[in-house]
Amino acid sequence: MRFMHTDRKGFWIGFIDFFTAGIFLLIYMSLGGLQREIDEVLGKKTLEYWKAYLLGVPTLFIYTLVWMADICEDIRKKAIELGIEGPYTSWWHMFGWNTFGMILMGPAVATWRFFDNLNRIEKKLNSMSEEGK
Repeated sequence: MRFMHTDRKGFWIGFIDFFTAGIFLLIYMSLGGLQREIDEVLGKKTLEYWKAYLLGVPTLFIYTLVWMADICEDIRKKAIELGIEGPYTSWWHMFGWNTFGMILMGPAVATWRFFDNLNRIEKKLNSMSEEGK
């Protein structure tokens, strides 16, 4: 599979998502194919983001944040497995920036790091698939 979400501007996705209360990422994950790519990169089926988002509504989006933090931790492990050097995203990076860093545009920083890690993984997997042809 050729991954298409490499070189996305993660900070701007996080910035827009912050001001749309998560609606932008909800649409981007579902309609943009990002959910499918994350599942492919991780090699497992994850709970769809729209479900995590809906479960987050009654929990003041704590469920959604924990879901995203779990995905970040899986992304970190995949990057290490592939020999990609840090900095990495992680559970605490996503959770911390989204809670304690709220005033400092923390969600945008956390989302940027998430996409940076995901992009580096996808580039590595793309190059590995090209070498294997």
